[in-house]
Amino acid sequence: MADSPGFLDPHGYRDLYAYHKAEIIYDLTYHFCKRFLRRGDRTIDQMVQAARSGKQNIIEGAKASATSKEMEIKLTNVARASLEELLADYEDFLRVRQAKLWDKNSKEALYVRKLPHDRKECYSIYQHI
Repeated sequence: MADSPGFLDPHGYRDLYAYHKAEIIYDLTYHFCKRFLRRGDRTIDQMVQAARSGKQNIIEGAKASATSKEMEIKLTNVARASLEELLADYEDFLRVRQAKLWDKNSKEALYVRKLPHDRKECYSIYQHI
């Protein structure tokens, strides 16, 4: 019975909008750290790991959803917490360097938000901003 079609859906994470966004965040974070932080800075490991954790927990949550909605929710919450931690690291980066944090309605933020928003979105769209 477990082999019958539709019994347990594969719950592919690669089709999830959240996964695509998390993958872009991971790629952006990796390249950001490489470009703007000094080699040996512990912040690099923290930021890259938080970005990776956000992405990986979305994958794990999607896979767990086939058997446990509770585990899916827990892993999704872990992903969200990891990405919130990463956001705080980016805000710290700006604050200690006395750099401007864009308002969500600033022309810069609006420009970035107008970039393609389809599921084929990837890091390369953002790498030259």
